[in-house]
Amino acid sequence: MRTDVYEKITNQIVSELEKGVRPWHQPWNVEHSAGRITRPLRGNGVPYQGINVLMLWSAAIEKGYAAPIWMTFKQALELKAHVRKGEQGSLVVYADRIIRTETDQTTGEESEHAIPFMKGYTVFNVEQIEGLPEHYYGKPEVRMESVQRVAHAEDFFAATGANVVHGGSRACYVTSTDNIHMPCIDFFRDAESYYAVRAHETCHWTRHPSRLDREFGRKRFGDEGYAMEELVAELGSAFLSADLELTPEVREDHAAYIGSWIKVLKNDKRAIFTAASHAQRAVDFIHGAAKAVESATEAA
Repeated sequence: MRTDVYEKITNQIVSELEKGVRPWHQPWNVEHSAGRITRPLRGNGVPYQGINVLMLWSAAIEKGYAAPIWMTFKQALELKAHVRKGEQGSLVVYADRIIRTETDQTTGEESEHAIPFMKGYTVFNVEQIEGLPEHYYGKPEVRMESVQRVAHAEDFFAATGANVVHGGSRACYVTSTDNIHMPCIDFFRDAESYYAVRAHETCHWTRHPSRLDREFGRKRFGDEGYAMEELVAELGSAFLSADLELTPEVREDHAAYIGSWIKVLKNDKRAIFTAASHAQRAVDFIHGAAKAVESATEAA
């Protein structure tokens, strides 16, 4: 039996998790000769979203690619370039649907039904391609300066409208009070780690019934619904960190979740797609909230 797209990608991510590697951490610095790069980019400069971000970050980590730009074999040819012989591509996916016409056996009336499915295709990192214009190959620069506070990240999180209470030594989101609790920034190794945790908790903030009303059937601490919500927040934090041009260290306190994530993914081959979709939705909501506040401020 041929392995389907869902199963293939899930198996890949489970394999990485079983090695202790979380394949959703941006594998390159944001500096690149083509500009400041965050998420993986298509050849036309459009960022990938959702599950494709995880898949291409994972491929870049596994194969050591520094360039964040990917394109198809045909796109390389259109640029008068070519994929090197023997290179293996990486899988990305997109949602499609089949329109099926069905006839009612009683009335004889025909009706159309859309059947969704996931389709995959192959892309190559520009480091696998020869003959492209030089700016595609720009290497990330090593960041030398130490970072304290990051002004644009401060402004972004303030603009979301999420209420944050600073103090104590634990980061969490409390649904009953609709508050995010964060240790003070001085408790963190660096500012980027602070913003990654704040991004994680802000993703949890979107699950409130007045926002995205995300539940996953959570019954108790540590169950599969809880693990799924943590995975959504983990992915959302990685996406937001990339969008904000931050490269935080992996949070060691989240290593405890790896076992439960593996269990969730093994039990449901579509779980990582669901988690990535919810994470993308959470990140889009947070960006939207921040933009709404910024627009209202500018109009005042």
